[in-house]
Amino acid sequence: MKILSIQSAVAYGHVGNSAAVFPLQRIGVEVMPVYTVNFSNHTGYGAWRGPMIDPDDVRDVVAGIEDRGVFPQIDVVLSGYQGGDGIADVILDTVARVKEANPAAIYACDPVMGNAKSGCFVAPAIPALLRDRVVPAADIITPNQFELGFLTETEPSDLDSTLASADAARAMGPRTVLVTSVERPDRAEGTIEMLAVTDDGAWIVQTPHIPMKANGSGDVTAALFTAHHRRTGDAADALARTTSSVFDLLERTHASGERELQLIESQDAYANPRLQFEVTQVR
Repeated sequence: MKILSIQSAVAYGHVGNSAAVFPLQRIGVEVMPVYTVNFSNHTGYGAWRGPMIDPDDVRDVVAGIEDRGVFPQIDVVLSGYQGGDGIADVILDTVARVKEANPAAIYACDPVMGNAKSGCFVAPAIPALLRDRVVPAADIITPNQFELGFLTETEPSDLDSTLASADAARAMGPRTVLVTSVERPDRAEGTIEMLAVTDDGAWIVQTPHIPMKANGSGDVTAALFTAHHRRTGDAADALARTTSSVFDLLERTHASGERELQLIESQDAYANPRLQFEVTQVR
């Protein structure tokens, strides 16, 4: 499998492509990373150095890949956090060109906007851009519960309303929706869930909630779920594998006391997930 991943990059730590590429490689995926920024570290530190890459330069890198004649071999275009509105045009154009070269290719979009605790943390134009132009072009989206609500102008909370919101998102274009950070009012205390919804059904998985802010964990989740689902077409299996890998990554990171994901130290969790959590079909 080959994935063209258009995301940010950092030298120190793990977010964007610096979080997604290695886990994908560890499960046998050939990744072509295209950077949208090249920062010293993620912006959560409040200070960073390095350039945001001009959209025309990003487009040029993609064009160089196309020149090598590999677009027909690309199975997935993957995108995450979009720092400015110009990059969306590059991503959407890339998706169109890849799909023209390989009609079986898919586009997976992690519509990064914010979360329930912090609210929106992207530029003001980004949420509407994602909702109106980017998400409708996607085959897979991986919003958290907060982002799902914004995209669909709904308020997902319990299982039924979250399923309804996922269906509303699917009506916009993408056939597969992975909802992360699902926090149902009636869930067991100290737990958190993920929900996958496709044409074939819906599945939920519950894990203990690890009390930490883990920048980059959503990027790992989106990458692994997309790759597993593209490989097998089995959403329940992709959900089980992704959940197992990401939980073990977070657990190791929390135990280390470090702020950054222990991405390399957790590599066996990607290649050989323990599958320790039960996935339940809810529709």
